[in-house]
Amino acid sequence: MRDYRKIFWTHERFGTLFLQAVLVTVLLAWFFYRSIWALLPLSAAGALYFRKGARELIRKDREDLERQFRECIESVKAALKAGYSAENAFLESEKDLELLFGRDSMIYREMELIRRGLVVNRTLEELLAGFAIRSGSDAIGQFAEVFVIAKRSGGNLPEVIRDASELIGEQMEAKAELRTLLSGRRMEQNIMKLMPFGILLYIGLTSPGYFDSLYGNPKGVLLMTGLLGVYLAAFFLGERILGKLEEECA
Repeated sequence: MRDYRKIFWTHERFGTLFLQAVLVTVLLAWFFYRSIWALLPLSAAGALYFRKGARELIRKDREDLERQFRECIESVKAALKAGYSAENAFLESEKDLELLFGRDSMIYREMELIRRGLVVNRTLEELLAGFAIRSGSDAIGQFAEVFVIAKRSGGNLPEVIRDASELIGEQMEAKAELRTLLSGRRMEQNIMKLMPFGILLYIGLTSPGYFDSLYGNPKGVLLMTGLLGVYLAAFFLGERILGKLEEECA
């Protein structure tokens, strides 16, 4: 079973993220030590950057999946109003999702899994529950739980799905507003991350040899190591705080 918490491992973005992590390692080694030997210990910082980037990709994938799922619910709702059974309504929605998002989209692949499961007589409730687990999305999980209860109790499925669609839409709008507020903070944080390197680069270009005493000697290495430790501590503390806020919006 696929898990969207691991989906990016099979994505072409893996290579881009890996190169970014390597670039970060090289820049740290050059700015703080001007030594190729520093690449080995600093690879730990590159690995942490890679991990952070991976979590960001997973979060964005989950947001995209939730947006696609909302369209799926709208399609299912229309099919139910037209007289389709719940199972056939989801099968019909696959056609609409293919037109909207294409066969490579996450939601289309999930609907394909549901279609294949129905062919081998697995219940729709079981398939939706599996989808909710794989997605890691609270919104999809809530929908699956409500759908299972309504279907087993003989509830009004079109009405249940309509209410679920409205609820998911409200949640997505609230999250979008919070993400807009956090995007400004994220930009400020990115500027602060790059500012020390910009200052060092500017001074190094305008005053060649100004920092030579900090490289290639024990005192310089100790000083730069201390400064690097302070920078990395501030970097990861800021990422931790902002990351938690962004996860609450996911």
